[in-house]
Amino acid sequence: MASTNDLKNGMVLKLDGGKLWSVVEFQHVKPGKGPAFVRTKLKEVLTGKVVEKTFNAGVKVETANVDKRTMQYSYRDGDAFVFMDMDTYDQVPVSSAVVGDAAKYLLEGFEALVAQNDGAPLYVELPAAVELVIAETEPGLQGDRSTGGTKPATLETGAEIQVPLFVTTGEKVKVDTRDGSYLGRVK
Repeated sequence: MASTNDLKNGMVLKLDGGKLWSVVEFQHVKPGKGPAFVRTKLKEVLTGKVVEKTFNAGVKVETANVDKRTMQYSYRDGDAFVFMDMDTYDQVPVSSAVVGDAAKYLLEGFEALVAQNDGAPLYVELPAAVELVIAETEPGLQGDRSTGGTKPATLETGAEIQVPLFVTTGEKVKVDTRDGSYLGRVK
């Protein structure tokens, strides 16, 4: 249990009958009249739904113990992605529903942050950018410029992104894992 006065960004609360909510932002408000209160923006950990909630100052809220560890992606086993804990070498299966869009940018050996609550995986967080090889794209034509247009390219993971016209098959590129945008070539 923690007081609403102790809230911090990233803290995970257990509210509404056991649902896990992450504190996105909070603000302590002391109006001229009436008691102080805490205005928060909360994100449901499992669904990503964001809501605003107001608490009276000093009210006790239940906190959830979320264990975030850097793990290495090992292999895919049916519907599960298997990650290896870098400290204990334990194999942790994470369902594809929990991995979500991160699956588009996962290669064997990649490291990711895996958050767990009571041994159950909650979400997988990749680094902001990853380096992947272009598996297939149309060849560029003479006269294609870096300021021209874009073309579709398939990454080695199977995900499709838009790249500038001058990028060719076999090149290594940096990709933003949050929105799948092309960030540049890697030498």
